[in-house]
Amino acid sequence: MKEDTLMSEYMIMTDSTVDLPKEYLTEELGVPYIPLTYLIDGQSYEDMIGLTGEEFFAKVRAGSMPTTSQINPEEAREMLEPFVKEGKDVLHLGFSSGLSGTYNSMRIAAEELAEDYPEAKIIVIDTLCACLGEGLLLYYALKLKEEGKTIDEIAKWAEENKLHVCHNVTVDDLNHLQRGGRISKAAAVLGTLVQVKPIIHMDNNGKLQVIAKERGRKKSLNKIVDMAVEQSKGWENEIIMITHGDCLKDAEYVAGRVREKMGIENILINNIGTVIGSHTGPGVVAVFCMGNER
Repeated sequence: MKEDTLMSEYMIMTDSTVDLPKEYLTEELGVPYIPLTYLIDGQSYEDMIGLTGEEFFAKVRAGSMPTTSQINPEEAREMLEPFVKEGKDVLHLGFSSGLSGTYNSMRIAAEELAEDYPEAKIIVIDTLCACLGEGLLLYYALKLKEEGKTIDEIAKWAEENKLHVCHNVTVDDLNHLQRGGRISKAAAVLGTLVQVKPIIHMDNNGKLQVIAKERGRKKSLNKIVDMAVEQSKGWENEIIMITHGDCLKDAEYVAGRVREKMGIENILINNIGTVIGSHTGPGVVAVFCMGNER
């Protein structure tokens, strides 16, 4: 307990895949992030500061095929070391290892830095979350920091609660997810049937799974809200987060259903990030809440 009373200054970091608005993340919350990159039309861009969501999805709709790349251990170290040099401890909330090797690179970098800076504390958490699910975990972690909790207390809370972050997703079709290897070919066939809209969730291994299908877009949008209603019973959700792949009207429809069925007014809506959007394609809508189980 001695460490806690002489608490070192610490900071919370994350990856660009939290998909929160950049200004909100960096300026309002003051959280540094590790940027992942993607390649589209032969050009490399950084997540969050490259193309806007509208520009990006216009290219995808026109047939461009983006590919993404994970952070390597050297890049991870470059991002972490300046903070460690300043004598700060670091808690990094990382993108799901079920979807990217970025967490592993961060873990390797943290281990190397721990050898060079034995007094430093670097905790890297595999959130098993993505997109605004990762954002939601970060939101609550920052609240705990504001309340004066230590780095160890927040790390423990994140480990205990990360599987309570529910990701309820629908996509227009599964082709993008299948092309990027995020779901199987067999699952993708199901989604090609006319008007069949897949319902996807993030499982406890941090991987995307097709769990249902609905006939028609409206039904699929209603379904992801119904799932959130069930999951969140008995939980205090002070904010609900909704992401969309350049289909704001659908996201606003979902937000209306959330207000009506969950009684929650505090809703954050944001365009899905370009790295995660590379895998989902345009037309994705997802609702994120804290709940009993995924």
